[in-house]
Amino acid sequence: MTAIEEKELKGITLKNLLITMFSTISIVASVVITYSNLKADITNVKDQQELAYRVYDVRLKVLESQVSVLQADVKELKEGKNK
Repeated sequence: MTAIEEKELKGITLKNLLITMFSTISIVASVVITYSNLKADITNVKDQQELAYRVYDVRLKVLESQVSVLQADVKELKEGKNK
């Protein structure tokens, strides 16, 4: 240890202070990286859900149009039977 690292301030050495600071910086960096990764994952899931909603919406519209065609066919068949 150098002379400045051996000096104490009420039981706290510079070495201990540096170790604490670097440990804190490491923890903060780890939290920030984890946060950004989670944010990216959440964005990906949101995009996938939006795509799925769009696909389901298109499928629903197709089914609705098919139902209306079938209803018209049933109506025509009923009218044909009544004549």
